[in-house]
Amino acid sequence: MTSNDTARPVRIAVDIGGTFTDLQVLDARDGVARAWKTPTTPEDPSIGLLRGVAEAADRFGFALSDVGLLLHGTTIATNAVLERKLANGVLLTTAGFEDVLEINRHVRRDIYGLAPEPFPTLIPRDRRLGVTERMRADGSAEASLDETCVPALLDRIAALGADCVAVSLLHAYTNPAHERRLAGLLYAARPDLPVSLSSDISPEIREYERTSTTVLNALLMPVVKAYLTRLEARLGEGGFCPLVFLVQSNGGVCSLRMAAEQPARLLLSGPSGGTLAAGRLSAVLARPNLVAVDMGGTSYDVSVVQGGRVSVVTQGEIDRLPVRLPMVEMRTIGAGGGSIAAVDAGGRLTVGPRSAGARPGPVSYGRGGTEPTVTDANLALGRLDPEFFLGGMMKLDMDGTRAALEACVGKPLGLGVEQAAEGVLTVTNANLGAAIRLSLFEKGLDPRDFCLLSFGGAGGLHATEVAAELGMTEVAFPREPGTLSAFGILFSDLTQDIARTRLTRAEPARLPALAETIAALRAEADARLAADGIAPGQRRVVIAADMRYHGQAFELLIPWGEIATPDEAALAALVERFHAMHRQRFSYANPGDPVEIVTLRAIATGVLDKPEPGDPPPADRPARKGSRCIFETGAWRDVPVWDRDALTAAEAIEGPAVVEETFATHWIARGWTARLGAAGTLIAKKEAA
Repeated sequence: MTSNDTARPVRIAVDIGGTFTDLQVLDARDGVARAWKTPTTPEDPSIGLLRGVAEAADRFGFALSDVGLLLHGTTIATNAVLERKLANGVLLTTAGFEDVLEINRHVRRDIYGLAPEPFPTLIPRDRRLGVTERMRADGSAEASLDETCVPALLDRIAALGADCVAVSLLHAYTNPAHERRLAGLLYAARPDLPVSLSSDISPEIREYERTSTTVLNALLMPVVKAYLTRLEARLGEGGFCPLVFLVQSNGGVCSLRMAAEQPARLLLSGPSGGTLAAGRLSAVLARPNLVAVDMGGTSYDVSVVQGGRVSVVTQGEIDRLPVRLPMVEMRTIGAGGGSIAAVDAGGRLTVGPRSAGARPGPVSYGRGGTEPTVTDANLALGRLDPEFFLGGMMKLDMDGTRAALEACVGKPLGLGVEQAAEGVLTVTNANLGAAIRLSLFEKGLDPRDFCLLSFGGAGGLHATEVAAELGMTEVAFPREPGTLSAFGILFSDLTQDIARTRLTRAEPARLPALAETIAALRAEADARLAADGIAPGQRRVVIAADMRYHGQAFELLIPWGEIATPDEAALAALVERFHAMHRQRFSYANPGDPVEIVTLRAIATGVLDKPEPGDPPPADRPARKGSRCIFETGAWRDVPVWDRDALTAAEAIEGPAVVEETFATHWIARGWTARLGAAGTLIAKKEAA
């Protein structure tokens, strides 16, 4: 497969967020990547997607028939889980294990709470049905699958009105025979019924996490399929018929077929694009240590690039539901431009996690919002130009914004409008800094060793102040930061993750068994890439291992490279990497203790052809736009305003200053100096105290 179609030279990446749908358009004919934004349509995100593509085509002068590839990041799966807009499902599990979802891990997050909130259970007890069978941990069958019970199960599934079925049988990760036979019987009787098998979606040890992942996948199958059906129905309009891939939580893309079968892999679809872009920029900027922060309308996503590598974890969660799938490591808090500011009953100013979203949005949007937000606070202080928001496409309501801040924050706290707005930003910046601290401190890392990479539509207004709070002295503002997640998606490759739990000691005597498992993983990876149309020369398979000391109940993911037949030296190097990672993460290592390999993983990558984008020349106009009255350090002051698109390397921007571009505004705080760096990135550095 190649995505470089000379007849259809345009590649589009789309990141559908809660407020805006972001697009990056790369036209191979001139090699320039261009950004576009359009409001998200929550009732059907595909409407906003197609509208954004049509607007971009009109703006940048290409035909819809020129688009050969559409890379699509979406929050459809995430929102369905958060809003509980899921299908009606049934869980089939080994008889006697129907309560695994409710037993879970007995983890109490609020250990002092007298009435802790119970963990969510997506399938109630009367919809969890036991199946007579039993597989042992070594993969041998203790009790065969009782096929005579299947007709009764089918009757019960029909009576419950199930839209989908999750199948998670005991120890199916070692031997999936019973799950696959049961699925075959269900399909023969009900070919219209979506079935999710744990041995397909998450063939790994740990019963609760495997079952939770399988249930999530099953309940999302009808939801995602309905969305993909609507999307495909709209493709073809006006000659728009690109090859479509969806972005996964691991940062790679997958085919529509895979997305329909395993929609749980889409749960971090959009945000992972920003992390991919951060990994790319780490090399371009020669800054191996980056903290990437994406601040959009509803959330603030924090990810870490260390030593030029993006962190990937083998398990995450969404709304306290574990997902046992590889995904980029990310911490998300409810803090964005649309986060609502309020004063609680105790007189405390809070910001978020409630958000005004896309409808009605902040008060300043003039769409019916009545509660002030972070965007409103920035506007009230003059940091945003009400006539130049989104490059002038949207006019902001200054009078309504000030009235809302006064009524909802100023009067309850006895503050003027400016002090109320400053308070909102102070609380917001403290929340943002806390999320970064936690992301670094839990890894034993020091913020002062990192550069802050700020992007998202709202990130640039807070970055220098948040960095100063953390002791960081450098902030990078990439080109088109409001659509950087889409830019990262633009350069995604097709990726599949395959796992095999094989609990074994990491010692030379186990090398034949390890080699056998690796060979099986590589063969399956090669077959999957071939099924997706990837040519042999564009296939890459790397191996990784989940490892722990004997007796531990958790593992660390350790890369093993493109290994095929490991020898004693390769195994020893893997074990040494494990000790080093354990020492960094937990401040100690026990080289003399036995080490176990719990799960082996194959990361199969199909490399998609992609042109390298060039940097557009600076606009032929003055870089200094003028000045604006901005409330700063307790008073209204004339502050210089700069045009990002006209900047050259010769300009040095002394804070306080504002830098504006079409889809983002950056606040350069007092004591910071900004200059253009590689790839058009604006680098701000803090002056020494």
